[in-house]
Amino acid sequence: MKKLFDEEGSRWLREEGPEADIVISSRVRIARNLIGRSFPMLASEQDQAALLDQVTQVATAGQARELGPFALWRMQDMSDIDKQVLVEKHLISPALSEAAQGGALISPDGGLGVLINEEDHLRLQCLLPGYQLEAAYAQVNALDDALESELDFAFDEEKGYLTACPTNVGTGMRASVMLHLPVLVMTGQINRILPAVTQVGLAVRGIYGEGSDALGNLFQVSNQITLGQSEQEILGNLHGVARQIIAHERAARERLMQEQRLSVEDRVCRSFGTLAYARQIDSREAMQRLSDVRLGIDLDIIKGVSATILKELMVAIQPGYLQKHFEHEMGAGDRDVKRAALIRERLRTEVD
Repeated sequence: MKKLFDEEGSRWLREEGPEADIVISSRVRIARNLIGRSFPMLASEQDQAALLDQVTQVATAGQARELGPFALWRMQDMSDIDKQVLVEKHLISPALSEAAQGGALISPDGGLGVLINEEDHLRLQCLLPGYQLEAAYAQVNALDDALESELDFAFDEEKGYLTACPTNVGTGMRASVMLHLPVLVMTGQINRILPAVTQVGLAVRGIYGEGSDALGNLFQVSNQITLGQSEQEILGNLHGVARQIIAHERAARERLMQEQRLSVEDRVCRSFGTLAYARQIDSREAMQRLSDVRLGIDLDIIKGVSATILKELMVAIQPGYLQKHFEHEMGAGDRDVKRAALIRERLRTEVD
């Protein structure tokens, strides 16, 4: 369980997947609820605790165990910092971290998980590095089948799976890809692409989902429609749009290098220098500088630095992880100092 708090403990952070120069990760999440139980928002703490025990028993002793094994994290037994770290690593949601009887069953590499007593009774999710939507769906679907063999999920022949929020009724599935789009942002093309994406039934959000900013030029593109489409239709629509965005970013990078190579190299190297020598830096600037460095790595401007540095450090520089890493609580000013120190140490290790 302790490995989940280390950078190497999450597969999507330590590995590069397909299309890794642009696609940071792929995630598929499905919502499920049990027949005869109130939704978490209406259920008593006693009922929520009973559900948590029931699902844990099924997931750790039934068919689902073969897909894990899963370790249970009870929100009420965790410190605020530990919960924040799991949110920053995208292993649980902010809403679950605040649930008194919330729990998360997470596989050793962090790739597969079951969130319990969030908005719905269950949120099953799979998170993989790079562009692996189909693989993520296959894993979460297998977990869904294993749990459904022993739990009675609320299902209507006409409406599909029933969920607390009407926007999730139907398949209950949200599929998303996290994209690194620095040049589309730099050239302003992103302002034309994002409205077009929303017109075809997809949503674009920041790195922590709804209501979050696109820090470090990272965007999550996901489906909005869950009713009236099959899982394969949802994945197919997202796949088609994601492929177009990837192609646009690659074309923009090629043009930029042909027309403004020196300016790009200057920007990338200045950001690398700032990260390598800064004595204090806030998270917003750090994310932007890391985005520039990752672009420099992908364009072969910077050598000798791992391409996973953007993923790993975008988690390691967040408030929760910093306080966990340095083993004490810190205010914003102290975090800026420790953040700079951690980045310097990591870059020095990479270059050495």
